[in-house]
Amino acid sequence: MRTTQKTQVTVAQSIARALMRHGVELTFGQSLPSLVQLSNTDLGIRQIAYRTENAGTYMADGYARVSHRVAVVTAQNGPAATLLVPGLAEALKASVPIVAIVQDVPVAAVDKNAFQELDHIKLFDSCTKWVRRVTDPTRVDDYIDMAFTAAASGRPGPAVILLPADLQSAAASVDPVRNVSLGHYPLDRVTSDSSRIRQAAEMVSEAEHPLIVAGGGVHISGAHDVLADIQEQFGIPVATTAMGKGAVGEFHPLTLGVVGYFMGKRGATRYMRPIIDRADVILLVGTRTNQNATDSWSLFPPTARYIHLDPDPQEIGRNYESLRLVGDAKLTLEALKQHLSALDLGRRYQARAVLEQEIVSARTRHRDETLDVAKSDLLPLRPERLMTKIQDHLTAETVVVADASYSSIWIANYLRSLAPGMRFITPRGMAGLGWGFPMALGAKLANPESPVLAIVGDGGFAHVWSELETACRMDIAVTVVVLNNRILGYQQDAEDVKFGRHTDACGLNNVDHAQIARACGCEGQRISNIDEFSQALADALRSHSTTVLDVEIDPAAYPPITMFDGYLDSVRTARALDDGKRDES
Repeated sequence: MRTTQKTQVTVAQSIARALMRHGVELTFGQSLPSLVQLSNTDLGIRQIAYRTENAGTYMADGYARVSHRVAVVTAQNGPAATLLVPGLAEALKASVPIVAIVQDVPVAAVDKNAFQELDHIKLFDSCTKWVRRVTDPTRVDDYIDMAFTAAASGRPGPAVILLPADLQSAAASVDPVRNVSLGHYPLDRVTSDSSRIRQAAEMVSEAEHPLIVAGGGVHISGAHDVLADIQEQFGIPVATTAMGKGAVGEFHPLTLGVVGYFMGKRGATRYMRPIIDRADVILLVGTRTNQNATDSWSLFPPTARYIHLDPDPQEIGRNYESLRLVGDAKLTLEALKQHLSALDLGRRYQARAVLEQEIVSARTRHRDETLDVAKSDLLPLRPERLMTKIQDHLTAETVVVADASYSSIWIANYLRSLAPGMRFITPRGMAGLGWGFPMALGAKLANPESPVLAIVGDGGFAHVWSELETACRMDIAVTVVVLNNRILGYQQDAEDVKFGRHTDACGLNNVDHAQIARACGCEGQRISNIDEFSQALADALRSHSTTVLDVEIDPAAYPPITMFDGYLDSVRTARALDDGKRDES
């Protein structure tokens, strides 16, 4: 007979037991809330002690994306809590489940201007799905369960529990009847309305030129295999957003690649535009249809009919009037596949050979257009050349992480997914600098057997150098390629296009990041030529230590951002002429 007698423990011990129940194996946190961390340690939950709270939240983000488990980050009140905000905001926009446990001032000290007191509910309200303060020690399990449910259900996202400092040592209890585990996501898979799925199947089967656009929701749902089946079985071309990259294999004859705001000169999907322009039915899967993914909402044809599949009903129809499929991507695509199998897809089969040839031709034109930079050994190195070498070292198990700004765009265009489900992780929710390296550490902790490669700019890496010591101390081995061009590239080039000049903040000193890595106990090497890089990358991917490869990159190189086409080069030419006239005078 099951006992219903409750075991007496402290609140901190009750929290630790609840985390164990939800399958939590590690937390990202500094010392506070100390009693919680000590209780976690007693139960075998590992503490990954970050150096800064913002980086700790980015680690939790990377961990959650790769593990498909709810990540847990902890911090104390006041300034530490405020540093969680950027990471939680990214998690909210990118649909990443994180539970933050934040120590608050003692219950009796609330509203007395206690040390580092702040209205944390207001602080976190705009960047989380759910935030609550626990004040009743008998309801700890309730609040932990509510936080995990909020984080992992529906459209995943962050949740925050505020824990008064004095409550941690208060007497609580553990309910022996409660054994539900809520630490995975998607927590509740719901299939869209069957009549609408049937309608969607009919729209696709009747279309002359259907197109699927896969976003990050495909990875969240784990829908990549069924999406690849639909692509192959029914001959439907698939494009992805930056966050959806890897949803399908990019060597597949019906994969366009990543589309969005970087389809300009030398863009990997530049010559795929005719396929997009003539699309008459577009199935959007797990995408927010945001500004970057749609090139400021100008990419997709206004004449097309849209089907939008997403677990968040607010996203459907936000920017494109659509047939609404509210539900889990994996289950709904499986149902769509069944409906399509029952319909006449003869038109798709007949069109496949011509479509495949068109995609081959577009890829060939891109290859020819980029040949001068992708094969160049001129110094300083071109990023495109670097990417060709990195591609040679990738496997389907490699996790590629990129920082925001140019790093994300280089990998979107010049690295290719080797199989459906391959992970390319980028902080596209808020696109803040500094995410890349900490996210890579979290990704490695989630999947220790997979090689993890972070590609970052020198500007973004400067935000999180301190976590090199964390990588060394916590024995986390990732490879970091720093694209060192000594400028804030995106900022400088965008200012040049918009204003014809740029601010002084865009220039950076020539920093030796390899030396910083070695000073922190990691490995580091400064790279200046391509042969040196290829060997160093191979060694780094085999290393059991975090390795920083600091590569000198041509500061004149810029990725194929559409708004730069025809403008940035003109600005540079005009500036060179002006400089020449000043020199003559």
